[in-house]
Amino acid sequence: MGPRRRLLPAWRDKGLTAEFHDRLRDRVRQAAGRDTEPTAGIIDAQSVKAAASVPAVTRGFDGGKKVNGRKRHIVVDVLGLLLAVMVTAASVTDREAGQTLLARLRGRHWRVTRVWADGGYTGRLVDLTRDAWRIALTVVRRSNDTSGFTVLPKRWLVERTFAWLMHSRRLARNYETRTDMSEAVIKWAMSTVMSRPPRPAGTIRPGRTAATHATAPAPRPCPGGYHRWLRHPRGVGPMPRGGASVPWRGRRRRGDRPSG
Repeated sequence: MGPRRRLLPAWRDKGLTAEFHDRLRDRVRQAAGRDTEPTAGIIDAQSVKAAASVPAVTRGFDGGKKVNGRKRHIVVDVLGLLLAVMVTAASVTDREAGQTLLARLRGRHWRVTRVWADGGYTGRLVDLTRDAWRIALTVVRRSNDTSGFTVLPKRWLVERTFAWLMHSRRLARNYETRTDMSEAVIKWAMSTVMSRPPRPAGTIRPGRTAATHATAPAPRPCPGGYHRWLRHPRGVGPMPRGGASVPWRGRRRRGDRPSG
């Protein structure tokens, strides 16, 4: 499903990856009955480990998450679709990266007037966002009497987008030498998510019985349900979430010799 590795840098330099992603996002929003230009978004960041191919100049250590690598800063709309992305060293704070990311968001989506965020975006950034770009940055906080995992309003949308992206094996950690290449890979992975069809009605998920499936709530439809049905490489079901995998054909490893 993905482009060849040697083609993606050329598409990035010509802007084709971003153009393809933006056009597909507009069509998904139209299919969901929304305008192509969003008016609200959610911002958040995710720290991931970096491979040995990442230079020391563009990597850092996130003391809060105890991660040595890079940090992905994204803004999504209320459907969870990507609006803006920026990749920095993991040592860069959310407030520092938020200034550049929100300025980039304002330049591309001028109708956005409200952005929800977590406690890492408090302080002077709230005033700067209101005065410079006329965006109301609303911080969604957890209550003090809650413990453990809690689904917070609006913030769960961007967490779901991070979960979608982590289904891509190339985004399990950061392998790219350049940060702009990392941003292109994120946009391409999100394009794959948007082109994924919804699960057909009545399909029982693996590991579920008919009784639990009947009582379970209906799954949320995938945003890109209007695209064609993608088949598994072996032709026995939908495409796996990690992308197309090459079927095993019994190839021998190097050095193996036939027995007998």
